[in-house]
Amino acid sequence: MRKSVLQLFLVFVLAPSLSFGQYDASPQQIDSLLEELASTPVDSSRTPILVNLWRAHINRDIDKAFGYADQLIALGKQLDNVPIQHTGYQRMGIAYSYIDDYPSSNTYYRKAMELSEKYQRYNSTAAMQINIAINHSIMNQQDSTLMYANKAIENFAKDNDSTGIGACYSVISGVYFNKGQYQLSLENSIKAMGIAERHNDHRNMKDAIRNIYKNYLKMKDTTNTVRYLKRLMQLNRADNDKHGLISDLTNLGTLYTNKNDSLEVAKKMLDESWELSQDMKFPSGQVSALYGLGKYHAKKDNLFEAQTSFKKSMALADSLEQIGNVVNNQLELAKIAIRENDMNNAASWANQALSLSKEKDFLEQQAQAYQLLSEIAMQQNRQSIALSYFKQYKMLNDSIYNIENGQRLSELQTIYETEKKEAEIALQQEEINTLNAKAKVDKLTKGLYAGGMASALALSGLLVFGYRQRMKKNKIAREKQEEIYKQEIAHKKKELASQTLHLVQKNTFIQELMENLENIKNSPEKFKMEFRRIVMLLKKENASDKDWEVFKTYFAEVHNDYDQKLKTIYPDISEKEIRLAAFLRMNLTTKEIAATLNVLPDSILKSKYRLKKKLALDKETDLSEFLNSL
Repeated sequence: MRKSVLQLFLVFVLAPSLSFGQYDASPQQIDSLLEELASTPVDSSRTPILVNLWRAHINRDIDKAFGYADQLIALGKQLDNVPIQHTGYQRMGIAYSYIDDYPSSNTYYRKAMELSEKYQRYNSTAAMQINIAINHSIMNQQDSTLMYANKAIENFAKDNDSTGIGACYSVISGVYFNKGQYQLSLENSIKAMGIAERHNDHRNMKDAIRNIYKNYLKMKDTTNTVRYLKRLMQLNRADNDKHGLISDLTNLGTLYTNKNDSLEVAKKMLDESWELSQDMKFPSGQVSALYGLGKYHAKKDNLFEAQTSFKKSMALADSLEQIGNVVNNQLELAKIAIRENDMNNAASWANQALSLSKEKDFLEQQAQAYQLLSEIAMQQNRQSIALSYFKQYKMLNDSIYNIENGQRLSELQTIYETEKKEAEIALQQEEINTLNAKAKVDKLTKGLYAGGMASALALSGLLVFGYRQRMKKNKIAREKQEEIYKQEIAHKKKELASQTLHLVQKNTFIQELMENLENIKNSPEKFKMEFRRIVMLLKKENASDKDWEVFKTYFAEVHNDYDQKLKTIYPDISEKEIRLAAFLRMNLTTKEIAATLNVLPDSILKSKYRLKKKLALDKETDLSEFLNSL
């Protein structure tokens, strides 16, 4: 599940700076790529072949994927070609994320990021920062996630990349959601949705809306939860996204089971979800749909049908190792057994739910299980046991309440500090404006006064005026210098944070190396496999001082001035066309552009033809020369 989340973010957040996924190549196509690689000279034309070989193996043979990423890095160094080096580093970062080695993944993302930072390629720097943020989020390192996501926002803003900023807001929203700070999570999701709407970007819009309704659900705002779920369902129907539609129908249908006047609407939605999940052979969808149908039948007092649905859902969830869903079904089965006055069976289901929820530290489910066991004991006239269970329920419930209160207080503190910082910035700006206005008035007053004096007095007055003006200018200069110092200090703090993270990764590497050595010591038969892993780790960490070496230039997005110039001359030019124009302006070949964007050269040729046509150039005019002349 974690891998699918990571892939989703990397695909829609980071294009074009990062693109990856499985290259749907047959064995024959892979053989063809290998033959082509063998016959291709050692130049940049090898890049797209190596990238496609990497993509063909990333989901099939991870060791080979690592090998092709290594070849890309080596090729980039050999040719002194930074774009190829960067591609190799990012592919290596992705490969490590596939084996859940997120510290190593971050190491390679940082190598790619450093290539961008030296020459202020803001968009590419931001893309790597958001990748690192996502890795930290998966590792449940929420503060580091926020730090890198906010850095990425700053860099995306420098290139006016609102889509990238929207992706950052989504990541930040996820952090606050995990912290239980639902108001802040909601605010960031709404920002992400607004950006996606402006770009008519359905994929990012749907992710933002999904986060919004989840926050409203946690905040117990059913009206808004239903409103955004309906909107999400409309988008998924329009996009024919059946997996998304299954989730929407199930969630909305299950919500409606709590409303007596909407039970038949709930049944219709849950039936559709069940049929779709069967057609799509989507077992996770079937688990949820069956659970929702169980809730519907229980509400309608069809207890046998409810019991059947819950048991089917539980069996499927167990086969998929979805422990949370197993526990939820066990709790519902306990409730049905209580209604049927089958207390022994009820106690059995409740105890099973309690055991699993303790194992996985599910506090809310533990509380529900204790509450049910207390009720069962009361029905059995075992008052002392009922009281014991009730005390356990009350203690857990109070603990959950205290956690939620702590999260709310933390959220309020964050909001207060943010608003305070914004107010301070606004006040500083107002003071600067006031000072400038006063300087203008003083200048005018002194000038008029000096004009009416005798020449000697006028000269004296001008000297005084000049002195005061110099004092004011010096004051403003000192304030500006202080601000520069503050920014430098902030930068040093960020650098210190990066160094700290780097040291943490080194410690992780040492620990992993020790564990692999222990494996060899304890299991000699594993020597071959573990030895290869150790060699890979040592190769990765070799010459660690070079980890922070600043590399040469890296090609990414165009400079702001060139971007604006193109937009001014050709208002209808698209972002993709501006990107292609930037590549051509820096004299990259068609093959190099194709390698950077991971597309075929033919696709670039077609794009060049369309761009030339949009710029109204005749056949004799060379497109690259024209773009260089702007």
